[in-house]
This record gives sequence, C-alpha cells and structure tokens, in this order.
Amino acid sequence: MQTSLGLMQVAEFGGFVILAVVVVMIILIVASAVRIVNEYERGVIFSLGRIKGAKGPGLFFLVPIRDKMIKVDLRTVTMDVPPQDVITRDNVPARVNAVVYFRVMDPNKSVIEVENYVLATSQISQTTLRSVLGQKDLDDLLTNREAINEELQTIIDYHTDPWGIKVSVVEVKDVEIPQQMQRAMARQAESERERRAKIIAAEGEYQASQRLRQAADRLETPTALQLRLFQTMTEIASENNSTVILPVPLDLFKPFIQNFDGSNGQDQRAQATRRREEEEAERLYEEAVGEAKGGGEASDTLPR
Repeated sequence: MQTSLGLMQVAEFGGFVILAVVVVMIILIVASAVRIVNEYERGVIFSLGRIKGAKGPGLFFLVPIRDKMIKVDLRTVTMDVPPQDVITRDNVPARVNAVVYFRVMDPNKSVIEVENYVLATSQISQTTLRSVLGQKDLDDLLTNREAINEELQTIIDYHTDPWGIKVSVVEVKDVEIPQQMQRAMARQAESERERRAKIIAAEGEYQASQRLRQAADRLETPTALQLRLFQTMTEIASENNSTVILPVPLDLFKPFIQNFDGSNGQDQRAQATRRREEEEAERLYEEAVGEAKGGGEASDTLPR
C-alpha cells in the first residue's frame, strides 16, 4: 500500500511538472507571436524565409516558428566618421574627421541588401572622405568647405541608395594640419596683410597727390594764393597764439617787384639818353670851336 501510494505521488508530481512545462512553453510561444512595433519603427516579416514586407506601427501576431520579424529604426542616425589621415593634392598631410546624417527610407532593402547598414555606411563614408579630400588642395579644403560637403554627400548617397539609405547631410568637422604648416600659413597671412596695407597706403598717396595737383592748379593765380594765405592766418590766429611765424611766398610780391624794376629801367634809360645828348652837344661844340680857330689862323697867313 505504501509503495503504491508513493508511486501515485511521484506520478502526480511528474504530471504537475509536465503540465507546468507545457504551460510555460505555451506562454513563451504566445509571447513570441505577439509583437509591438513603435511609431518610428517598421517590422520586416519573414515567413519560412520569404519576405512578406514591412509592417507597422501597431500590434502584430506572428505564427510561431514560421514567421520572423526584424525591427528597423527609421529615425535619423548621427554617425561620427573616425579621423582619417589624408594627403592633399599639394602634398600636405592632414587629419580630418566628419559627421554623417542618414536614415532608412526602405526597410526591406536595408535588411535584404546589406548585412549591417550602419557599419556599411560608416565604411563607405571613411573611404569616400579619404578619396575626395586627397584630390583637393589645402586651400580648397579650408575655404571651399561647403562645396566639399556637397560632393561628399552626393557620393555617399549614391553608394548607399541601393541599401535603402538616404544620406541627408555630410559635414567636415575639423581639419588638423602640422604645426610647421600652421606657422607657414600664419607668415603667409601676415605677408598678405602687409602687402594690402602697402597697396592701400600707396593708393592713398596717389589720390592725395591728385588732390594736391588740383589744389595747386586752383591756387596758381596770386590772388587765390593770397586768399589761402589769409585763411591760414585766420586759422592760426584762432588758437590764441602769441607768436606766429608764417612763411610768405615771393610770388605774392612778384608783380610789385616787376613794376619796381620797370620804373627803374625807364629812369635809367632816360638818364642814358640825356647823357648821350649832352656828350653829343659837347662834341659838336668842340668841333665848332675848332673850326673857328682854324679859320682865324688861315686869314693871318694870307698876303695883304
């Protein structure tokens, strides 16, 4: 009796364990058959290995063992491209990093066409970054950043389009160059600034010379020059100076000097004329006196 009772208890315990295991398996199967897809996700369903398409968002029931779902995130992914060592076209080493913004447009292609679309996009971004920047000069890399970003975005988007990926933005974040090159660029920029300063100063001197030439043409007459002199004296006197030293140009007195020289010349010519007339009169007088004396001597010698 006791043996049969023990066997019955063992059988009941074994049946309870088996029932519990069956219940747990049913719960697990039902739980695996129920899937919830969020608003920003899509579920790619495979049935016996064949794709049935992307579903979502919402609640879905899958046939256990037969169906399988892979969730794909449709939000924009921000991916940092690791720093890449490149050599520009003008043989300058540089270290460049970038950031890529992309999102999944076709969940079916992102699952079927590529094993890991995030890793694949990262690798194609790195290779494209090295190849494109290796064809650019350092000056283009530093100044034409927008055009380079557009070129990178076009190339990466072209390669990832078969995977159902849309690359929206590619930005080059930082460009690191050697310290020697930075010092050389600083010297070049300093020289360029000095050249511009010299050109601007020369241009200012040229314009000032033109203005001075125009002012000299306007002040060519003695009257204008004298008026400018009076204006300068007025400006100096307004400062309450006790002593004013003002240079006077000789051109102001030129008309007076010319008039004075003209009057002196006329007087000298008149004196010279009178002197010549006096000398001529004395000469005629002496000739007349000499002839008179000669006639008297001749009359004395004649016979009476």
